Amino acid sequence: MPHDDSQLTAKIAAGEKFGPDDALSADYRGEVMRLMAVFVDSELAGAAGFVTIINQAPGLDERIGMARLVSEKFAHGRDVLAVMEAFGANPSLYVRSHSWAARLDRSIDLGARRIGGDKRLNVFHYPVEGWTDALMLILTMGAATAIQMAELTDCSYAPLAAIMDPIVGRESEHAQFAEDRLSTLLAENGRAAAQASADYWLPRVAATFGRMESDRVDVLRAYGLRRRSNAELLGTWRDAIKNKLDKLGLTHPS
Repeated sequence: MPHDDSQLTAKIAAGEKFGPDDALSADYRGEVMRLMAVFVDSELAGAAGFVTIINQAPGLDERIGMARLVSEKFAHGRDVLAVMEAFGANPSLYVRSHSWAARLDRSIDLGARRIGGDKRLNVFHYPVEGWTDALMLILTMGAATAIQMAELTDCSYAPLAAIMDPIVGRESEHAQFAEDRLSTLLAENGRAAAQASADYWLPRVAATFGRMESDRVDVLRAYGLRRRSNAELLGTWRDAIKNKLDKLGLTHPS
């Protein structure tokens, strides 16, 4: 932790919140900006990847639900990008800065290794293959996003905390939408395709929680941007997903 942050972290420890007009250190601003950029890039990339899935849904209700999900993810990106304007981001240029629909080969496994380009989570570098596969990604990653972003609902940067609570709620709704549709799909078509998708996506979603031993977590805690460790968040997600897969009659690969 930089020495000149001692007063800032003391205020954070006392429960003080900050806004764009407050005197904030470059390191604090950098961590807030990084968190927002990862979220925005992941929402934009996730939404772009699901656009083509809308017309692969089997019925109008499913297509309406998927279209709403895509729209809400774009809206999440817009809302957080608006907060980023105070940090110098230009929303119009930002949205055009990357090919959000770009994907790597499905056989690649990046693990937690970062690659160049935008700051999307690695899980959104992998292509989605059809309706069942999309539902499994939405179920597993929607639950992960809700758990990860819940850390920011009471964070020290007030403008970000103010918009995170409804975002977490909608991400949970996305996961529930996928779970409900998978339940119907499995009853009609069996479990083989869904199990294959679970086997593919679970380790890739687990990798979004980062390395279990990370010095950055201590920095984020001191800045009031994180409460729990990567291991604690991952454990919460694993328990939640195991319960969901158990209800669907699917196994959780070790």
